[in-house]
Amino acid sequence: MKKFMPVFFIIGLTLLLIGLLVIDNSEKIKSKNVLEVRAIVLETDDSEMIKSGISMIGNQFLVIRILEGKYKGQKINAVNHLMGKLQLDHYYKPGDKIVVAITEKDNRVIGAKAIDLYRQNWELVLFGFFVLCLILYAGYTGLKALFSFVASLYIIWTFLIPGLLEGKDPLLLALFVLILLSAIILFSVAGFTRKGLAAFLGTMCGLFVTIGITIFFGNKLVLAGMTAPFAETLLYSGHLGLNMKHIFYAAIIIGASGAAMDIAIDIAASMEEVKMKKPDITVKELIQSGFNVGRSVIGTMTTTLLLAYSGGYLTLLMLFMTKNTSFMRIVNFKLVAAEILRTITGSIGLVLVAPITAIFAGWIYCMEPRKFFQKVMRK
Repeated sequence: MKKFMPVFFIIGLTLLLIGLLVIDNSEKIKSKNVLEVRAIVLETDDSEMIKSGISMIGNQFLVIRILEGKYKGQKINAVNHLMGKLQLDHYYKPGDKIVVAITEKDNRVIGAKAIDLYRQNWELVLFGFFVLCLILYAGYTGLKALFSFVASLYIIWTFLIPGLLEGKDPLLLALFVLILLSAIILFSVAGFTRKGLAAFLGTMCGLFVTIGITIFFGNKLVLAGMTAPFAETLLYSGHLGLNMKHIFYAAIIIGASGAAMDIAIDIAASMEEVKMKKPDITVKELIQSGFNVGRSVIGTMTTTLLLAYSGGYLTLLMLFMTKNTSFMRIVNFKLVAAEILRTITGSIGLVLVAPITAIFAGWIYCMEPRKFFQKVMRK
């Protein structure tokens, strides 16, 4: 039974964090006096909808039946506001399961607004498939990776996002959160071992360098941070005092940190394997092995960042091609300049994390624990 205690402990912590996330979100919804429930569309009225190009604007009126909560089974009217934005609007038809925001007074419904299609069940199926693949392949390590995944989501949602909305310094807050996340992710996966320590130190060094590069070149490129999705909407929602430029910088650093941790743990793990197979290897030889592994990993990882970021703006690149846009105009376009900064800054961070991690790992692996602590104490 003792053998499975760590497994049960990690499963319990993971489920606890998921529960806290759900409860935290539910409490925020309650504070706004909004009741959000599932419903099914019975009838639609499109008489007040106007076609505008390939989109629709106006109101679509719905007759729906509520599927849960204290109003379960009730048939009520709801409205679907269409703004002419295809990325936000949805046109409903009878039989669709949707999420509805209900306004209530004296225990009766006085209004209802359609939010979006109900997609949660299939999202849970997708997440379950991810968990299954992770655990089947990686076993206990996969379970620890799942815990770090959920813990990262919890910290971002409950600490980073509220802190940014409260107007705290985005760069300092992001730095603190990333140090915490790096420690949780790397030490939960690698354990409190030399491998985990080497990966953590390499990641931290790369993180500080990435922050400096982001601030310097972000200022030189005169990027105010308004290229991020929904940045303008956020300001108009009553948060005019936010430093959107530094929030944009923080987003770049957070995006680059995940790949940096990946590189660091890859190199630290490979060097640990080399040390185990050849215990008498010298520090110099071990570091050289780490450099060789790092060169191979960097060769694909930098391209991975390019593909990941360009994939998010694939339609914009297609638009440039249809308009025969010049190279000068493309690279000076604000959105493109922001993605260039994001991609190249992240790649520089990766290039630096690899050798730094190799140096730390070579020193840590080859030094005996007693000598290590004696040296620290002397300092």
